Amino acid sequence: MNSATQNLLRSVLAERDQWLPTVRYDARQRWYQRLDIAHHDDANGHQAWLLSWLPGQRTGLHDHGGAAGGFTVVTGSLREYTVVSGRGPARLLGMTRTQGRHRLFGEHHIHEVVNDSPEPAVSLHVYTPSLSTMTRYDWTRRGAVATAVESAGADW
Repeated sequence: MNSATQNLLRSVLAERDQWLPTVRYDARQRWYQRLDIAHHDDANGHQAWLLSWLPGQRTGLHDHGGAAGGFTVVTGSLREYTVVSGRGPARLLGMTRTQGRHRLFGEHHIHEVVNDSPEPAVSLHVYTPSLSTMTRYDWTRRGAVATAVESAGADW
């Protein structure tokens, strides 16, 4: 993860007046929209997405297909559950992410994001390289077990 991703998050966030009015909320599924960031100096090789979250909506446990990235909560708060491995068995670590704080991660990051608050939320996500696949996981006693692979253009 390099500083270009963090700088890009800040730059796109500074343009919130341009894209925040486009946000929609959908009770049937999380709403998302890819943002045009080509005009940013740090955009080379990056991709940005805007997501909305109604209470209870979640991503499910997933990775980013080898892409590194980061996200910022624009409005509201979100809870992130990250797979942590190292000494001992893998575990899920939960942390609340609040408005304005950047969360950066590397290419092997596996997590789930959920709106467990009573209020809607909006988040901005940046990835490099662009997302091409995402692996879905179930959490079991053995840790994260891959269940499916989704592909850009087919599944989102």
